[in-house]
Amino acid sequence: MKNSPTPVILASQSPRRVELLKTIIKNFQVIPSNIDETCKSNLSPEENAVFLSRKKAAWVSKDHPHSLVIGADTLVVLENKIIGKPVDTEDACQILHRLSGREHKVITGVAIIHSKTISSFSISRVRIKHLTQSEIISYVDSGEPMGKAGAYAIQGQGSFLVESYEGSYSNIVGLPVDMLKILLKKFNFSLNSLP
Repeated sequence: MKNSPTPVILASQSPRRVELLKTIIKNFQVIPSNIDETCKSNLSPEENAVFLSRKKAAWVSKDHPHSLVIGADTLVVLENKIIGKPVDTEDACQILHRLSGREHKVITGVAIIHSKTISSFSISRVRIKHLTQSEIISYVDSGEPMGKAGAYAIQGQGSFLVESYEGSYSNIVGLPVDMLKILLKKFNFSLNSLP
């Protein structure tokens, strides 16, 4: 990968995605996309995750046609309803109340553009423990839920909320690394030298 002449761009400024991508690609640029992230009501959550990831990658790719651009979008879904990022602390509390004691899905769509577009999605399941009002308020007061789909971060202080999960951990954080490796191989990227 180090010898590859193709520059790689991550179309996201998420620090979590940056750290995850570093585990398989050493050198890449970060250029956040500037798109409207509104989900389409006529698409399923899985289709929305892929649609938004493709939109993010395309937005960056148009100015960098010779680069390999990776876009990703993570959605939290409870009973087939998409739960977005909290708009304020009150909304964050309400989201955590809804997730408390229940299982939800975390769906990440990933798109790669480099002369062609390939995309897919990964689904993990997360069960949140029964949360007390004081646990919710204390966690929201930490500020961590803001800007996070589903109002929590499994890799941060929010790990205490999680009773169990199934599927890819990196998907829940925001970038399903194993799936990304499979997609990159379709572009003949050699990842043999990487962990």
